[in-house]
Amino acid sequence: MPPPDRAGAAIPAADGRARGEQPSWTRVIARDPGGAYHQRVIALLIATAAPMPAPAAGLDAASLETLRAIDLRLATIAHRLVTANAPLCQDQAPATGLVVHAINQYDRDTQPAARQVFGFSAPIAVEGVVPGSAAAAAGVSADDGLLSIGPRALTASTAPPSSVDRDLALSLLEGAASPVRVTVTRGGGEARDIAINAPAGCRSRFEVLLGPAMTAQADGKVVQIGVRFFERYRDDEVAVIVAHELAHNILRHRVRLEAAGVKGGLLGEIGRNASLGQAAELEADQLGVVLLYNAGYDSASAARFWQQRGGDIDGGLFRSRTHPATKRRVAAIDTAAASLTEQQRPVIPPILARRDQPMK
Repeated sequence: MPPPDRAGAAIPAADGRARGEQPSWTRVIARDPGGAYHQRVIALLIATAAPMPAPAAGLDAASLETLRAIDLRLATIAHRLVTANAPLCQDQAPATGLVVHAINQYDRDTQPAARQVFGFSAPIAVEGVVPGSAAAAAGVSADDGLLSIGPRALTASTAPPSSVDRDLALSLLEGAASPVRVTVTRGGGEARDIAINAPAGCRSRFEVLLGPAMTAQADGKVVQIGVRFFERYRDDEVAVIVAHELAHNILRHRVRLEAAGVKGGLLGEIGRNASLGQAAELEADQLGVVLLYNAGYDSASAARFWQQRGGDIDGGLFRSRTHPATKRRVAAIDTAAASLTEQQRPVIPPILARRDQPMK
């Protein structure tokens, strides 16, 4: 969902409150301020403008391997959705299947473990490769160093923790024409030029949102999914949430809600703000079902997820008023799914016409 102070709302957290926008849409790996969550999964968080109190030691190798596995799960789900639904998207980019990171995303205490786990034979590197993707077919492997994308050499230019260099690499990949040409090094060995014959995909970035909250959100360009979803749910269940958030981006909800004057924060919970927020959620639910169907997922999976798991996310009495009640969204999803029976893929639904219309 669009973040609340960007004219929308996020999926409520486990305590029922809609989560506010993170300080940055870019994940950097900083140190754990408290340690309690480290005992449960991985001691990671979204970096804030001011340094957080932290233990002396950085993240360990096991935590980073856990993060890599989760990042690849999200990337695999996202790749399936964006490639299958490219015809539905006005904004497209080559879907290479590369998961990219940079050494300076990691704080200095974590960098020794990051080098141990990921190698980092170059400052920008491949964290993972989606199985069956164009990058996999071209022979790119996890831990390959990325020396250049097209004619642009990649270097470390910022002090840690920062994702500026990672984001530049992603922008170059998104702006390239297929075949996407990259130069890689494996283990610091000889540089190799590789051409990745990437198919078109919907242009969106996907990030794991770190921390203990059950939250997911989209800002028009980036989709963030809370790590807790990956702890609790199977990939086909997480795909329901990813498809919903991708639908927000495809339907341009952030831009349309801002144009309609929708307010965030507490004002977003009342009156016209809340009703337009709910309308956006229902649109994303309906399109999300189509995105799942086009990608070969069971079209009934979205309704089933909300019936079985909605209580984990819907805050009941304290539910965000920008979100419809679970029963209402299940009914809308069921209706959308019923219209897809045995339709030829990809389905191009009429709801796409709304993305150029004001919210009202």
